[in-house]
Amino acid sequence: MATPTLFAAIDLGASSARLFAGRLEAGRLLVSEVARHPNGPVQLPDGIHWDLLRLHQGMLEAVGRLYREAGDGSLWVGVDSWGVDYGLIDAEGRLLGPPYHYRDERTDGRLEELDQVVGLGRIYDATGTQAMAINTVCQLLAERGTTAYTAASHMLMVPDLLAYLLTGRRRTERTVASTTQLVDARTGGFVEWLFPRLGLRREVFGAFIDPGEHYGRVLPAVAASVGMARPPEVVAVASHDTASAVLAVPALTEDFAYVSSGTWSLVGLELDAPIISDASRQANFSNELGYGGTVRFLKNVMGYWMIQESERCWAHQGHTVALADLFAQAEDCRPFRSLVDTSDPAFAVPGDMPGRVRAACAANGEPVPESDAEMVRCVLDSVALDICSALEEAQGCTGKHASALHVVGGGSANRLFVRLLAACSGLEVVAGPTEASAVGNVLAQLSSAGKVGGRAEMRRLVARSFPLAHVLPEPALARAAEHARRRSPGIRVGL
Repeated sequence: MATPTLFAAIDLGASSARLFAGRLEAGRLLVSEVARHPNGPVQLPDGIHWDLLRLHQGMLEAVGRLYREAGDGSLWVGVDSWGVDYGLIDAEGRLLGPPYHYRDERTDGRLEELDQVVGLGRIYDATGTQAMAINTVCQLLAERGTTAYTAASHMLMVPDLLAYLLTGRRRTERTVASTTQLVDARTGGFVEWLFPRLGLRREVFGAFIDPGEHYGRVLPAVAASVGMARPPEVVAVASHDTASAVLAVPALTEDFAYVSSGTWSLVGLELDAPIISDASRQANFSNELGYGGTVRFLKNVMGYWMIQESERCWAHQGHTVALADLFAQAEDCRPFRSLVDTSDPAFAVPGDMPGRVRAACAANGEPVPESDAEMVRCVLDSVALDICSALEEAQGCTGKHASALHVVGGGSANRLFVRLLAACSGLEVVAGPTEASAVGNVLAQLSSAGKVGGRAEMRRLVARSFPLAHVLPEPALARAAEHARRRSPGIRVGL
């Protein structure tokens, strides 16, 4: 097998699908964007779905362009995406409809069903996964009895589905499988007794594949459709985008905390073994599998979703909004003036997000944001408080104390957001890289090609390859955060 010189990272996010090109040059990692396509929920008669075939075609065409750029050098491809969602394939290899979106209401009431049939505590003891209605297990409970589920030969998580569409290989990558709430974080295997107990089909899952292993080459007909004469190799990476993002954290010591900031804020610590205890269950922390046998001890809290949905709402109203301008204006707003509970289910579904934020403030006696900038500031302040509350819980559950907070992903480029996290946590915040999941995707491919060593070497490579911002807590803003914590006893701040 030829040694690759260029590495393509297909990086699917809830708001956009991107292709990045990665290569090593003079001891540094260079990662550049090749293509970007918008992504989001598609309303169909039976519910909310992802338009995954459109994303696949867009990424495939972009890989074809990158292949021609590589010239005589070989090209490898890796795929990462969000977790929990999946597609169904029949015995002839046909996709049985577009994958459902995790925000579809078909999972309403499924957590209660899980609790009644098995018990949420027992499931947590077996898997170490936080209970959320979006989890794959809840989606499968809703799927039982459907024609598609009955006809399915395989169930493939989104990154595995993209790899299948490229290679025809049906495998289950372990890091994204750990988001199903069906995998034991201690062993990395499925909890076999859960399937018959819940009436689910164990046989639809393919054999596990781990980061660094290979799915195989792109199918000749698929490669030829975009002008690739030599089909490139598709490599399994840490295919849950958070697993790739955490791999790309540029920490030089192991005592770090992280926030992978995008549509969600994934907040936590990297561990060598899972923490499955009454305290971690009560705090609703997950033990998700990471690169190299690590565990991502984390909690899903609100990210940019509320702002993304607000932007969509404004667009539907014909109101043109430049988020960069709103973020700049929000810096001048009074800090922590208005707060909302971002875990409220009302904020989890599509709709009139600005109206919901203002209604929640009015209902709870908070000053109602008048301008769009005040509304954005309310969301950012509230999210920052929730993130730092989760960090406090993570350290309490594990006994591991962080010396710095690394923020990676899109939120790391938001100066106000980074300042708020430093003020609320009391920690130095290291911000960057912004495209961390794509960087981690490339790192796993580089390691498989023998071009970089283990996690410590990977992180040193990231630290010297990308611009990073170091932000210390500002005393006045930290005092305002502490006052907000006292005003809202349900939100804890300070580590």
